[in-house]
Amino acid sequence: MLPRDLTPWQMFMDADIVVKVVMLGLAFASLVTWTVWLAKSVEIRFEKRRARKKNRWLENARSLDDAELEFMKEKDPVARLVRAAAREMEVSRSLPKEGVKERIIWQLERVEATASRRIGNGMGILATIGATAPFVGLFGTVWGIMNSFIGISKAHTTSLAVVAPGIAEALLGTAIGLVAAIPAVVIYNVFTRSIGGYRLILGNASASVLRLASRDLDRGGMRLRQAAE
Repeated sequence: MLPRDLTPWQMFMDADIVVKVVMLGLAFASLVTWTVWLAKSVEIRFEKRRARKKNRWLENARSLDDAELEFMKEKDPVARLVRAAAREMEVSRSLPKEGVKERIIWQLERVEATASRRIGNGMGILATIGATAPFVGLFGTVWGIMNSFIGISKAHTTSLAVVAPGIAEALLGTAIGLVAAIPAVVIYNVFTRSIGGYRLILGNASASVLRLASRDLDRGGMRLRQAAE
């Protein structure tokens, strides 16, 4: 007779220990995926909103000194862009101005790279789960089917009552693997686009900071020419 209960829970309880370990690992991976989704969604939304707000302020700023005073107590990437440019301007005050912009660009690129790397934390976990979960589930399925064939051999029968439970338990591993992998891949792609938008905002902020620095350099050169005249 077929078992009375072929629910996923009962199939899990009746499965081989190896298949159980695979299912538990995939369930944990799925939990990690949704935890990363929740944490990164809040983080990216907050960082993008804050960066947009500061970028709008920079577009209307008149000098780099004003921006530095405005963001003096801030520690976000846009504020670090402003401070990096201001620090380079201060250090290069007594140096020829031809290479100042180039050095500022290097500093801004370093700040952008650091911010991009930080905002991308957790993406590797999603990529790993999305790529490996189906194969881990397939391993559980293969192992379960092997045990089913062994049971068929020992029972000396191919009756559906003998075959069906083992095959169902084995296929449950593949199903859980897909349940873990599909959301991970979708969330990874969504976050990739969202992080790309965040990097674009930082790029616009860098351009605004460089514009302010260039304006201050030209303003300083103009004062020097006026003093010489």
